[in-house]
Amino acid sequence: MKRSIEAILEQYDHAGMDSLIPILQEIQNKTGCLNEESIVMVGKHLGIPTSKVYGLATFYNQFKFEPKGKFHILVCNGTSCRLNGSKWIIDFIEKNLKIKNGETSRDGTFSLEVISCMGACESGPLISINEEYYCNLTPAKLGEVLAGLAESE
Repeated sequence: MKRSIEAILEQYDHAGMDSLIPILQEIQNKTGCLNEESIVMVGKHLGIPTSKVYGLATFYNQFKFEPKGKFHILVCNGTSCRLNGSKWIIDFIEKNLKIKNGETSRDGTFSLEVISCMGACESGPLISINEEYYCNLTPAKLGEVLAGLAESE
């Protein structure tokens, strides 16, 4: 992983503070998450304190500090989806997969992220798993989807 981070930083040879977010995004895209090593390396490369790099990374919820699961579940919790039952979806996933929002299962198979809107308000409640969408969910349909993923593992 260190080599991947070094390769990214080489692309930003004369970068300054204004490149911090793109650098962090690129590292996260390449490695799956930000960790202590990557935060320290970015700070040294840009000549800014590690605390500032960490502070910025924790301010934006796009940055993750643990890797996503093999199956990354996004649950829409916008107004329309909430009115149509996204709360039970969240509860169902948390209970059956034993993970909370922002967590990854111990075995690394599943991760959960609740977001404010997916822009498909007429299709709610809905989830996305690795960018595949499941709309108008019912408890039975969600159970089938999760069971199918577990079987494919």
